[in-house]
Amino acid sequence: MTPVGEIPPIDRAEAMRLAEAEDDRFVAFLRTLQADDWHQQTDCDRWDVQAMVAHVLGAAKDYSTLPRTVRSQVAGARLARKLGLSEPLDGVNERQVRNHAELGPAELIEELELWAPRLRAARRRFPRPLRRMPLSAMGLRFRLGQLIDVILTRDVWMHRVDISRATGRPLELDAAHDGRLVADVVADWAGRHGAAFDLVLTGPAGGHFVGGEPAEREHHELDAVEFCRIVSGRSSGPGLLEQKVVF
Repeated sequence: MTPVGEIPPIDRAEAMRLAEAEDDRFVAFLRTLQADDWHQQTDCDRWDVQAMVAHVLGAAKDYSTLPRTVRSQVAGARLARKLGLSEPLDGVNERQVRNHAELGPAELIEELELWAPRLRAARRRFPRPLRRMPLSAMGLRFRLGQLIDVILTRDVWMHRVDISRATGRPLELDAAHDGRLVADVVADWAGRHGAAFDLVLTGPAGGHFVGGEPAEREHHELDAVEFCRIVSGRSSGPGLLEQKVVF
């Protein structure tokens, strides 16, 4: 049983180790896909697997330099207004997909192998003053530093989950990597709702987490990956599970 206050925040050094491991796992997973898998619908309504991978590639390019980041945010917000999308970030994501729609599976993988290390290098040297810049998505507030250190890796991880679900391909999970990402999501989730809870997450990436006074704790037991799907907005859950987290 882990008190939520004892979950250490992910510092920049650990963030980059997790990012590199997740990038490697994501590309290795894509290499297991067959031709038909790339056209399977994912949990993200607008995307099949190929479009989802185009988004991941586009994000790697967009955040690889500060000028690229600024241009993508401005152009994405404009596209969101044009398409009537509720979040500027949805326009950013849609633009990423459109910009890489002509690439086939092999080309997407090749480009990802080129750009993922470039993005990690950019994340390592991201200017400290800009890290405090406030952002919002899904009605939630966070800092640009959290996006650069943690959320970009969460996004790739969750899309690996999405593609596994869409294709039926097995998902590689372990406590050291996936469990660490999940624990950080739990800490973020707990900090946003501030209520007492007893959360048992099953599976290789799971754990038992508690917060607040024992007598007041709301109990939930579910699979760790399903917990992340719920708090990311891909599924729904009761009580405190209604609290969302940015992925």
